[in-house]
Amino acid sequence: MFKHILIPTDGSTLSEAALRAGIQLAKEQGAQVTAMYVMPDYSAMIYGAESLMSYNAAEFTKSAQAEADKVLQVATDIAQAEGVECKTVRVVTSSVNQAIIEQSQNSHCDLICMASHGRKGLAGILLGSETQRVLVNSTIPVLVHRSA
Repeated sequence: MFKHILIPTDGSTLSEAALRAGIQLAKEQGAQVTAMYVMPDYSAMIYGAESLMSYNAAEFTKSAQAEADKVLQVATDIAQAEGVECKTVRVVTSSVNQAIIEQSQNSHCDLICMASHGRKGLAGILLGSETQRVLVNSTIPVLVHRSA
């Protein structure tokens, strides 16, 4: 039924559970997976913040790249262990939900599988419910994984 599943992941426990569920579904369906990590556009988030004048864009980017590498490697390892073809993609944006929807279209995915909640703390407050926004705006099916 499904041939290509997009699985956005941020490395959180809930997101990893959705990743595992999505890869298992792909295995059962004989589908391929694209694991996606969305890196925050820090320059857009803190532009004009006088208290952060000394912020170093290169340092933020380096840290985000390292986190993306780590999270996407977990996705690749899980998929490989299950015998599922897995591509990875990372995107820098200030609009997580739009990036997920655009990636699903650009990769010709026929399902998005994502956690009901992801980032915690300040990022969660700033980003709001990206899953809800994807559900509302996606033209392809979205499978929302809820951990027990």
